[in-house]
Parts: sequence; C-alpha cells; structure tokens
Amino acid sequence: MNKYIVEFIGTFFLVFTIGMAVIGGAGSFAPIAIGAMLMVMIYAGGHISGAHYNPAVTLAVFMRGKCDAKDVPMYIAAQLAAAAAAAIMTSVVVSGLNVVNPSPAEIAIVPALLAELLGTFALCWVVLHTATTATTANNSYYGLAIGFTVTACAYALGAVSGGAFNPAVALGISIMELSSWANIWIFLVANFAAGALAAIVFKMVYKGE
Repeated sequence: MNKYIVEFIGTFFLVFTIGMAVIGGAGSFAPIAIGAMLMVMIYAGGHISGAHYNPAVTLAVFMRGKCDAKDVPMYIAAQLAAAAAAAIMTSVVVSGLNVVNPSPAEIAIVPALLAELLGTFALCWVVLHTATTATTANNSYYGLAIGFTVTACAYALGAVSGGAFNPAVALGISIMELSSWANIWIFLVANFAAGALAAIVFKMVYKGE
C-alpha cells in the first residue's frame, strides 16, 4: 500500500504543478517548474515505489522486468486517480486568482503523435538507464536526469502536442480543459507505445545484467 500512496502523491503534485504553472501564468518558465517538481518527487519517493508517476513509465519498467505484474494496475490506478484529484484541486485553487483558463490549443494529429512518441520515449529511456540498472545503482543524479528530460522535451515539443508525455498528465489536462477530450487518444496511444518501445530497445542494447 505504501508504494501506491507514494505514486498518488508524486503524480498529484506533478499534475497540480502543470495546472498551476500553465493556468497561473508561469509562461516560458512552466517547463522548469514542472521538471523541478518531477525531480524532487522522484527523489522523495524513488526508494519506496520507484517513483514512476506515469503509466507509460510503469509499462516500460514492467517490460524491463523491474516492476511486479501485480503492481502495474494498482500503480496506474493510483496515478490516474491522482491526476484527476490534482485537476480538481487546481480548479479550486485558481478560482482565487484573476486569471482566464487558456483555451485548448488545436493540434495536428500526426505531428502530435510523433512529438508525444519521441518525448515519452526519451523519458522512459532515461528512466530505464538511470534508475533500473545495476551499473547505475545508487547514483545521485537519476532524479535530476529524469526531471531535466521532461523540461527539455516540454520546451522542444510542447508547442506541437502540449507536451504531456504521460497518460496521467493527459487525463489531468483534459479535466482542466487545457486539452480537448477529443485529443486524449493521441496521448494514450503515443505514450504507451513509446513506453513499450523504450523497454524493447533498452533490452536490446543493455547487457549489464
């Protein structure tokens, strides 16, 4: 149960930060806040749950062989529940601000699919190499590496797809009306496909165990 609580808390603050940074007007600094929150939550919870905070990462880590099958549905349920709770909390908190919720941006399907696939692949690839291997065990930089991956991908690809790279985030931004519900399938397909692909390629190239 402790692992699922940690996954809930970490995902909650990730999605809450996304909502507050975007709706609250952080502008070009939003990716920095988002990457920083992910980083600190990874350091906070990594030793308990592995700090996935992302169903696509959970899939990748499971396929890599570092997550028990019984934990996969519970991890994903905790992550999705946290995203929904964070979206609701964001709506409550921003109601005290004099801001207008930005309208969902129009996205082109093929570029958005590619952007989400590439960004999520990069994230899962970094997670697998920095947080699941014997050769990098007990390193002190895994949280920083993962957080900066999200920041870099948000800057590079966010304008194309919205930069979710995470099915839980996709749910959260849909509830917050930062993304159209009609587009959620783009995130789900691309994110889960990227997680699986990252695990497959990782197992092809990593021979440390």
